[in-house]
Amino acid sequence: MIDWNQIDSVFLDLDGTLLDLHFDNHFWHEHLPRRYGELRGLSLEVARAELLPRYAAIEGTLNWYCVDHWSRELGLDIVGLKQEVEHLIAVHPHVVDFLEYLALLGKRRLLVTNAHRKTLGLKMARTRLAGHFDRIVSAHDLGEAKESPNFWTRFQAIESFDPERTLFIDDNLSVLRTARAFGLRWLIAVLAPDSRKPRRSSDEFSGIGDFSELIKPRPDESGCDLVARLGKPGSIS
Repeated sequence: MIDWNQIDSVFLDLDGTLLDLHFDNHFWHEHLPRRYGELRGLSLEVARAELLPRYAAIEGTLNWYCVDHWSRELGLDIVGLKQEVEHLIAVHPHVVDFLEYLALLGKRRLLVTNAHRKTLGLKMARTRLAGHFDRIVSAHDLGEAKESPNFWTRFQAIESFDPERTLFIDDNLSVLRTARAFGLRWLIAVLAPDSRKPRRSSDEFSGIGDFSELIKPRPDESGCDLVARLGKPGSIS
């Protein structure tokens, strides 16, 4: 699937890619509607029916990912509510193994996410993944969501990279399409972003179920040797 000799940098999405999307789906579809309903005396079903169209109206924009926007709109402390269910934040299988594998290969590792910095701080504190990246970039730093073509122009202005020699992995097909239009050559879709939902399919992009599919021993290295070098599979360091 990948010729690592042709790749210098690896860009990785966060939610649904490195982290189980179950946390976000549960928060936005269950926990937040419940708290919103409690504040206004609404049933969970009625609260959800009010919120889902509001989500859909700005889906894919920067405000959709902005906790400050939703705090203002709904009159709730979104970060505080996320902390109530932060125990659901989980790293996908083999993510740490893959990040360490990239380090062994000498690839530049960047987290490139639409997550708001406040949400990002919560998730990095919970998962301790931050130390595995050479750089962490939030779309909120650039004023454009990754779905926007302008995002990639602004991103390249702060991070010099060759689109022909960059691998980008994301679970959002709209984001991958925008990256492809910008010229990124190596694109992979995560097909199981939410562990509680069935694996998806994609005819547009190469896809993976988990990151073990991208970890390949070198010709002079057995699989056992590679596992030993990476550490215990799935461990967080």
